[in-house]
Amino acid sequence: MSSEILSTLGQSQEETEFYTPMPAGYRKGHHKYVIVVGTVMSGLGKGIFSSSLAKLLQDKGMRVTPIKMEGYYNIDSGTLNPYRHGEVFVLDDGMETDMDLGTYERLLDQELSASNFCTNGQIFSIVLKKEREGSYLGRDVQTIPHVTGEVKLKLRELAIKADADVIFVEVGGTVGDYENAVYLEACRQLAYEEGEASVVFVALTYVLEPGTLGEQKSKAAQLGIKRLMEMGIMPSIIACRATNPVNEKVRQKISMYANVPMRRVVSMHDVESIYLVPEALREAGIDREVLTLLDLHDRVDQRQEDQARTKWRWFVDRIGRAQKHVTIGVTGKYTALRDAYASIIKAVEHCGVHLGCDVQLKWIDTTTIDESNVARRLADCHGIIVPGGFGVRGTEGKIECIRHARESRVPYLGLCLGFQMAVIEYARNVCGMTGANSTEFDPQCATPVIDILPEQKKIEGLGGNMRLGGKDVEVKPGTMAARLFSNASRIRLRFRHRYEVDPQFIESLERHGLVFSGKHPTQPIMQIVELPQDVHPFFMGTQAHPELTSRPLRPQPMFMGFVQASIDFAHQHHQPQTQVV
Repeated sequence: MSSEILSTLGQSQEETEFYTPMPAGYRKGHHKYVIVVGTVMSGLGKGIFSSSLAKLLQDKGMRVTPIKMEGYYNIDSGTLNPYRHGEVFVLDDGMETDMDLGTYERLLDQELSASNFCTNGQIFSIVLKKEREGSYLGRDVQTIPHVTGEVKLKLRELAIKADADVIFVEVGGTVGDYENAVYLEACRQLAYEEGEASVVFVALTYVLEPGTLGEQKSKAAQLGIKRLMEMGIMPSIIACRATNPVNEKVRQKISMYANVPMRRVVSMHDVESIYLVPEALREAGIDREVLTLLDLHDRVDQRQEDQARTKWRWFVDRIGRAQKHVTIGVTGKYTALRDAYASIIKAVEHCGVHLGCDVQLKWIDTTTIDESNVARRLADCHGIIVPGGFGVRGTEGKIECIRHARESRVPYLGLCLGFQMAVIEYARNVCGMTGANSTEFDPQCATPVIDILPEQKKIEGLGGNMRLGGKDVEVKPGTMAARLFSNASRIRLRFRHRYEVDPQFIESLERHGLVFSGKHPTQPIMQIVELPQDVHPFFMGTQAHPELTSRPLRPQPMFMGFVQASIDFAHQHHQPQTQVV
């Protein structure tokens, strides 16, 4: 680029304070935005509200796409401790994200991508890269307009990529957090630039109900909304989270304080299942309010809405009406925090609804399990899940749980680490491989049936040697896996792991009866393992995370097979109970 052109561009930059890069193909006025912001405290369910409202518009025939904007400086969620941030949700393209992306995928039945997830780390990396490349034309790079400009650019690029009528923007954290201030300012600017009927702000707040007072209090909600208004953002809708339905008096106070009509102040109290929230919002009329605020009534397809609503009602009408009951043990090391296994909980819930069964999950910390107590601790379980995880803590307890499931013919489903533990257990106790283990837990073990494959060892850096995202799996005909997936020869599952079954042990394991029913199409990478059904009614493990792809209307086949087997086990082992008066 000539110095004359650079000089001209630099001069133009000096003459304006606007920095709003507009991607090619962007249609201003066509793409609309619903921006959901939290007040009072985090963890109230912004993702549930946002995805539920997005579903209502999707049902009406509109193209919707979500984005979660996180304030932390990590590039992704891959290295976050589950105790701090819940489970890591992996997208098909390999992006490791916040667990809210799982909520969006399940409720919208969409496969999202890295474009639907944003962190401060990503934004600032882009800004610094552009600064080094001279993209800011000699300007001093500042939060406003450059950082906020990159946030707006990301939103508009997503709008184009998804060809979306409405983009649902969930701003992580709570108003007043330093780390999300850039996002809120960018969204304020976006509303200014897009013009009327283009952006709707929703404030999700919390109505306190202290037990000692016996009444609902709205002051914290009022002050949180005030903090948002001080930033120049006027919410059009207030969603009030609470334990019980928010009463008229509290809604009136919030309405008056926030300049929001009563019809747009909606109670979002606790319900039995998050899948009841879309219908609750529809009955409150919030979907129609959004259509009016964004001038979208002319884009509604009434026939599609009727069909979508009928399908969804079939599912939600079955919630809480189960005639059968089973208990499934989840044996892991993060059992103190349910969010660490959010997708497993939802996958089991989907199956329970479809099979008419109330599935109770029993959380078992495997650090306290050994040979002497495993039978007693799992005595009331009709099925056992060993979920994924990293590190050696609790692994020997998991192996004992798997041995118990195999020998007692209790239905078993191993996920990722649970797959690896099943192979180790079988190698030790059936194949007689003394010292069988994983090099993750014992680098010097005598029989490393689980190891990092040579091509992975070449990749350096934490997270760099992970197999991430959607991968094709070749399914062996005639196996239980084939039957579960309707005899498909190739399926797609999502992965997040480093270690594999070492190919040198596969022949010996198979000779002793273990069946590798799913593998990589071209490499000796085992991805599904099982025992024949004449040996065990349901014993299956997968290196993948099938829970990530379960949907309310399309339960994941492995989970469906497992829950059905657990129901059958419970029926076969049912002992009539004598009621004690």
